[in-house]
Amino acid sequence: MLRIVIPDDAPAVLAPSRAYERWREQTRGRYHLDYFDTLPGSVENLITRIREADIVINIRSSSKFTRQVFEACPKLRLLSLWGTGTDNVDLAAAAERGVTVTNTPAVSAPAIAEHCLALMLAVARRLVHLDAEVRRGAWPKGFVTQLTGKTLGIIGLGAIGSRFARLGEALGMKVIAWSFHAKPELPFEMVPLERLYRESDVVSLHLRLSPATERMIGRGEFAMMKPGAIFLNTARGPIVDEEALVEALASGHLGGAGLDVFAVEPLPAGHPLTRLTNVVLTPHSAGVTREALEAGLSLALENVENFLAGRPTHVVAGPKT
Repeated sequence: MLRIVIPDDAPAVLAPSRAYERWREQTRGRYHLDYFDTLPGSVENLITRIREADIVINIRSSSKFTRQVFEACPKLRLLSLWGTGTDNVDLAAAAERGVTVTNTPAVSAPAIAEHCLALMLAVARRLVHLDAEVRRGAWPKGFVTQLTGKTLGIIGLGAIGSRFARLGEALGMKVIAWSFHAKPELPFEMVPLERLYRESDVVSLHLRLSPATERMIGRGEFAMMKPGAIFLNTARGPIVDEEALVEALASGHLGGAGLDVFAVEPLPAGHPLTRLTNVVLTPHSAGVTREALEAGLSLALENVENFLAGRPTHVVAGPKT
């Protein structure tokens, strides 16, 4: 019987979902299913869990599917990822070992775009600081930033970036953008990166992590940004030189930042970012809404069924022919 392994549903999001309940009911008796609600914690433990698997449904990006993992799991045919990011997977090694890798693109775009909006407003209006002051009995009257008429710079016009750009427009912001690939179908002014940095009042990052984007934004890029600019990152932490970001915030050159992702996650206790009052931090949760969870988990399971039916969907890597 075909063996499917879910190695890392921790904290559990798949098991309590309606999508999983429906799938289990529809496929009862068709598969041998191994389910783990703890993280593997090491490459060796991950290999132990999935060594006999034909199919793996991956829930957490903290599970790293390296060349070592693929070489130790010769039966593996499909890795179905929940989520869009593939930076936890050696795609070349997967293809060489005959493993198809699928993901769930765009399902979290509305949730993440809304989260970007929330972060932008929270930083500009200093909501976290003002809330804390009122709770302790103060009644501050400090000025905050109005976003209407300001310039929003979008780096990466994929499903999330383009959706957030429209939300910015709805606030009355001028939107300029840069992307690796031309987007003539979108009604936004495309500009060089240097111009985007220099002209934007808010810079929002929406790129995938890859060798081309790792530490793409550092001291030079932050120095180009307008004094008082707000920086948003809901993409991946390692795209940014975090030390340079802390320096730009601590010096006051940047007015603030809204961050959902970090170089190391969970964010270590006492990290310099946690000591800055002009930063709003969330725990890589931008895409975690009930609606996005159900849609993404449903698609990850659908990708399994389509693969077994001989019509794989949302393939990001496949066997070399």
